Amino acid sequence: MTDHKALAALLFPDVTMTPQDWLNRYPSRALSEGAQTTRFAPSPTGFVHIGSIMASLVSRRVAHQTGGAFILRIEDTDKKREQDGSVEMIVRSLLNFDLAPDEGIVAVDPEVEAGDYAPYTQSERGEMYWSFARELVEKGLAYPAFDTEVELDQTRKLQEAQRVKPGYYGRWARWRDASLEEVEARLEAGERPVIRVRAPFPAEGRAKFVDAIKGPLDLPENEQDAVLLKSGNRLPTYHFAHVVDDTLMRVNLVIRGDEWLPSAPLHVQLFDYIGQPLPTYAHVAPIAKMDGSSKRKISKRKDPEANVAYYYEQGYPVQAVTEYLLNLANSDFYDWRKANPTAPNSEFEVKLDRMGVASPLFDPVKLNDISKDIIATYTAEQIYNYALNWAEQYNPRLVDVLSADRAYSLRVFNVERTGEAPRKDIMNWSDIERACGLFFDELFSGAIAANGYPFPKVEIAALQKILERGAAFDPAQPKEEWLAGMRAFAAELGFAPDAKTFKKDPTAFKGHFGDMMMVLRVGLSGKTNTPDLYEMQQTLGVKRVQERVQRALAYIGEGAL
Repeated sequence: MTDHKALAALLFPDVTMTPQDWLNRYPSRALSEGAQTTRFAPSPTGFVHIGSIMASLVSRRVAHQTGGAFILRIEDTDKKREQDGSVEMIVRSLLNFDLAPDEGIVAVDPEVEAGDYAPYTQSERGEMYWSFARELVEKGLAYPAFDTEVELDQTRKLQEAQRVKPGYYGRWARWRDASLEEVEARLEAGERPVIRVRAPFPAEGRAKFVDAIKGPLDLPENEQDAVLLKSGNRLPTYHFAHVVDDTLMRVNLVIRGDEWLPSAPLHVQLFDYIGQPLPTYAHVAPIAKMDGSSKRKISKRKDPEANVAYYYEQGYPVQAVTEYLLNLANSDFYDWRKANPTAPNSEFEVKLDRMGVASPLFDPVKLNDISKDIIATYTAEQIYNYALNWAEQYNPRLVDVLSADRAYSLRVFNVERTGEAPRKDIMNWSDIERACGLFFDELFSGAIAANGYPFPKVEIAALQKILERGAAFDPAQPKEEWLAGMRAFAAELGFAPDAKTFKKDPTAFKGHFGDMMMVLRVGLSGKTNTPDLYEMQQTLGVKRVQERVQRALAYIGEGAL
């Protein structure tokens, strides 16, 4: 029989701290009953996924609702896949979405780490993992394995040929019962083993726990001898690292993606092996989208909206994305928002038991509607500042357009914004040119050059008279007087007072009043859908109105229609 204590001393001669020493160094948190300590534990291996922001949003809300703490822990043990700048990207994304962690890396430039349970980066916590691994070896619950990649591949092929379950277990675990002498010989030869858990085989027990989202779960016990520590750098796998870290950081609620559910039996087993309480798990279904008639998980490779950078580039307000994610997390958020139209969304209480078991569907139309509603609540000053900040990074031309005449830009953004039903035509900051470009000469000219004027079917002579009348716009004239004058002018030109009258006898009229007003609308904006025509003219000002009329008349005169 192997002397497990001698084996542990052979494998970890430099480890002097015990798990209890670390537990003493990082004591339980002084929190009230029911307080939840949660964490976001990303790997710095690429862009930040929108699902990670959703999980962080839920984790932080639940922690703060209960008087607990929200931790950012960097799981950087996969050094081969780590990408430069990823940690900074993670921190900036959290800060951008108002999800600042209470502990961990809380700032960059310079980097600042806060909290009493540091370090919060796994590659700096090696001694802790080694202490727990050493104790597992001492108890006979873990062991070293020196298999090469070639040997593991041979095992996989044999298992496939024999049509048995793949993996490292039972008779396939060739180093499970190696002698102390065999291990010592390999170590002396300069080989470095992985450390594997010694799982029961055949496993006859069950892994039972209550998931905060899915409810009671009863899964087969783990029987795979999973790797706990890698060879070479002796860094842990996720399976072992999170067990040790959540224990020492006193995390009692783990909100993570559904993809970890198959590994839950191993994690339940490891918490039992180290003699520590299992945190509450909440497995979140991934965000999905429709692909034709089928539903699939949102993809990093296929879907730009999977990347948080997409929302920055498109210019969605943080509040819009946040409220959209809250709606995906708890579908009753929509009703709450309707009942509390002016309340900050921080007042909405997120409930894990209200999160769906099935994947929520990403709906860009819904996101756009939420974004329009939110932007409609902003003042002209807020829109100007947000749009300018976005454009400074993503649209230099728009910076020039908006900053050329700040006062005018504010008037543009104030159009139809002060009444009881403010306009909702701006979807996000990248939509500014489409929604408001007609007011800015440079953007207007570009649109006309590209698309011309979509005038309604009205005879040329009438078109010209309508435009000439438009050039006489008097901003001092009250709207009702201006409108009455335009109606009288329409009658003089032979236009019906309304569409209903025109339809009764189309041959008796040149069109109806709406057609006449559309001529002026198109002539001044190049568009058929604009804000209120009177307010648009007030904002453009007499000089612009006259210049645009002359341009439209020249266009007609050149025979472009």
